[in-house]
Amino acid sequence: MAIKIQTPNGQISLSNDVIATVVGAAVTDNYGVVGMVSKNLFRDNIIEILRKENYSKGVVISQDGDDIAVDVYIFVIYGTKISVICQNIQQAVKYNVEQLLGFELSYVNVHVQGVKVD
Repeated sequence: MAIKIQTPNGQISLSNDVIATVVGAAVTDNYGVVGMVSKNLFRDNIIEILRKENYSKGVVISQDGDDIAVDVYIFVIYGTKISVICQNIQQAVKYNVEQLLGFELSYVNVHVQGVKVD
C-alpha cells in the first residue's frame, strides 16, 4: 500500500518503505530510544532491534481519506521519562515528514514495547 497525495499537477504516490525510512530516522535520533522493534513483538516473542533496512517492520502507516496516521513501535532505556520521549518522537516525526515528504500527518502514535535495563 502506498500513500497517495493529490496535487494540482497530478498525483504523488509514496511507498511505505520510503515513509518508514524517514519516520525511523526521526525516531532513532531521540535520546532515550534504544531502537525500533517489530510491531509483532509479542507474536514473534523475539526482541530484535531493527536496522535501517527493516524500519518498515516497526512502522505502520494508514490513510483514511485525507487523514494519514503513523504508528511506531520502540524500545526505551530504563531511567528515562517515557512520556517525554514519546512527545519528542511525535514532534520529530511530524516535522520530518512535513519537511522531507511534503504532507501532514494527522496522528503519530507511539507504542513502547519494552524497557532496556542494564
